[in-house]
Amino acid sequence: MKRGLVVDDSAVIRLVSGRILAQMRFESAEVEDGAKALASCERLMPDVILLSGNMPRNDTLEFLRTIRRMPGGRAPKIILCAMENDPMVIGRALRAGADDVLFKPFDRRTLQEKFEDVGLLG
Repeated sequence: MKRGLVVDDSAVIRLVSGRILAQMRFESAEVEDGAKALASCERLMPDVILLSGNMPRNDTLEFLRTIRRMPGGRAPKIILCAMENDPMVIGRALRAGADDVLFKPFDRRTLQEKFEDVGLLG
């Protein structure tokens, strides 16, 4: 079973995203900040990370750069979940290591299409 990690400070986003991952037959974990996400990845690297574009405590770009330098950190597909379409923010995130961008709010169909785009499904 593939594993997903949801990183978002919103409990509602974490809950909904975790349920969508479970419906897609992914084992999932949910954390509220980048520090906890990095600790989770150190224990067991996920196949995919749904990463909030605006994380508390640990900047999104810092998280991306740090995880990509970790052992096995090039492997997970990282989907930046953004609230707004700011080309500068998105460009920086893609250069720092995000694989793709998904705009909030999203549903199962949209997430499944994004997973297909990055090669996780299909």
